[in-house]
Amino acid sequence: MRYRFLIHIGLAAVALFGGLPASLADEPQTVLITGANRGIGLEFARQLSARGDSVIGTARKPDEAIELKDLGVRVEQLDVTDSASVQALAARLQGVPIDLLINNAGIGGHTANSFATTDFDEIAHTFDVNSLGPMRVTQALLPNLEAGEGKTVVKISSTMGSIEQNRGGYYGYRASKAALNMFNKSLAAELGKQGFITIVMHPGWVKTRMGGAGAPVEPKDSVAGMIEVIDALNTEDNGAFLDYQGNTIPW
Repeated sequence: MRYRFLIHIGLAAVALFGGLPASLADEPQTVLITGANRGIGLEFARQLSARGDSVIGTARKPDEAIELKDLGVRVEQLDVTDSASVQALAARLQGVPIDLLINNAGIGGHTANSFATTDFDEIAHTFDVNSLGPMRVTQALLPNLEAGEGKTVVKISSTMGSIEQNRGGYYGYRASKAALNMFNKSLAAELGKQGFITIVMHPGWVKTRMGGAGAPVEPKDSVAGMIEVIDALNTEDNGAFLDYQGNTIPW
């Protein structure tokens, strides 16, 4: 369990004297959220915009993102598997500083519990969305992040990407999240030298279309917890694998 109370005290003290990124000093920040048209992404957009942050939410089909539009946030088209779509987003956002990037877009994808029924074409698509997608977006928006004060990148992962906690099954989904975790660890090693904080997070088993109606965690509780953890991040957290309550997850 992380010592969140001590972290908050330290941040409050430092904030009095300045020198913190915008997100950590409770100043409005610019946040881009992928897959923001429903579920966890929509809830991130709702809570962050409600507290005064400038939110850019992406959707593959913006015209159908009614709830996202109703929040009054900036809505942009993005398909994380399409390099042209990713580059078009970067072009539209040229010169816009981004403090926090939340790579939320993802799919359950290939979830076969039996190796005998594993479909490798489906696994390839799952990797394209869950593993390569966040990296495409981060690479394209790197100039925006470098121009921002927060320099924070969050990728939504899962405990199912933990090799240590693997109990079998869900071959494609587990592997896609483990790959995302490794990508992030490499990125953290490189960007940490520039003062970036880039982490992967497990949101809990959340009651969304992917998580199912029987999931025990409500989206508002998962997102509220993740926002609290994100707000308290410092450079020592760079490369970490955390859950929505701030606990460290084994690789």
